[in-house]
Amino acid sequence: MFTTLKLSTLLRSLVVVFIAVSLASAQQTAPAPTRTVVKAGRLLDVRTGKTLTNQVIVIEGGKIVSVGPDAGTAGDATVIDLSGKTVLPGLIDAHTHITFDPKFGYDRLAISTPREALIGAKNARVTLLAGFTTIRNLGATEYADIALRDAINAGDVPGPRIDASGPALSITGGHCDDNLLPYSWHATAAGVADGVENVQHKVREIIKYGADVIKVCATGGVLSLGDDPQHSQFTQAELAAIVADAHRLGRKVAAHAHGAEGIRWAAEAGVDSIEHGSYIDDAAIAAMKQHGTYLVPTLYLEDFFLENAPKMGVSPAVYKKGQEVMAVAKKNVTHAYASGVKPALGTDAAVYPHGLNAHEFAAMVQVGLTPLQAIQSATVNDADLLGWSDKVGVLEPGHFADIIAVDGDPLQDVTTLERVKFVMKGGVVYKNE
Repeated sequence: MFTTLKLSTLLRSLVVVFIAVSLASAQQTAPAPTRTVVKAGRLLDVRTGKTLTNQVIVIEGGKIVSVGPDAGTAGDATVIDLSGKTVLPGLIDAHTHITFDPKFGYDRLAISTPREALIGAKNARVTLLAGFTTIRNLGATEYADIALRDAINAGDVPGPRIDASGPALSITGGHCDDNLLPYSWHATAAGVADGVENVQHKVREIIKYGADVIKVCATGGVLSLGDDPQHSQFTQAELAAIVADAHRLGRKVAAHAHGAEGIRWAAEAGVDSIEHGSYIDDAAIAAMKQHGTYLVPTLYLEDFFLENAPKMGVSPAVYKKGQEVMAVAKKNVTHAYASGVKPALGTDAAVYPHGLNAHEFAAMVQVGLTPLQAIQSATVNDADLLGWSDKVGVLEPGHFADIIAVDGDPLQDVTTLERVKFVMKGGVVYKNE
């Protein structure tokens, strides 16, 4: 008995020693975290607008651990020399259709959802190389953008971080319904719902299948048949129900809205952003300011559309709507920003080719923003709109190492952002010219 007890004690002691030795060995042989040092000749602090010189960004595990003056030592880190460039946070586009290409006729009916996801993979790479390391995707066929988001997160394909909506909510026959086919086809888009109970169910269903954000079409649109951009679509009660369910379930809401009444109703319902805002008036502006609603105006598409629509297969009816809306949109958006509405940058890329997203900066300057304000709209403002201020939008410790670099000074010439030379996302370099 005594001998057995001693043996048992000895065995337990040996096990403890073995574990301790194994842990110590593991600690000695475990590789040190990979460190990368980015040397920035000029670094734009997008919060303050100050350009700092000779800065060093230290990165470990895909995140920034420190930012400060170059002390001249990098140790055993990998060094990326951007001493001749201006360095900024990776850009954010708060309104894309990453799984769509510019197609406006019946030919788009031949594109299956799996094919759309593969188109999205192509566009995701192009968008990332243009310097946009984060996007908010507002509308896809069924859940193609959610599949793409998951593939990017898994490392299967390169692309930006995606805040994905899945199908956009629409009334029957509204802007985000499928209105191309006649009655005999019974074609209805996946996000269509009418009535308070049904829109509540639809919000919950879309979230069930993976949506990060809810997109709702509050008014008619331009690139659709049978609707008027100035007409409200969902009722005030339906909009309130959509926002209440989305917010309670931790999702923000983006409202496509051209008409003034639809903008006001959506803002009063508590949506987080108005997309387009073409016919915004003083009552809608007041509602947006009261509720802190962002305006994402998608301006560059207007210039591109008016110049290129006839050769892209746009129908005469749709082109006519575009001419009418775009004739007043920039003037109204200029008034809204001058009145204190919060700006956020989004492009509606897919109305024009992906990769041209940075043309939006010059368009935002044209409606009264300074170059810094335009850049802030695509960094700190968009990060706040997405609810990702602790992850992206600035070059600060604890944030993802999403970094771009350009020649020259974007505060003097904002079009330099159309020619990005360096792109890093999560500490991984995707472009270095």
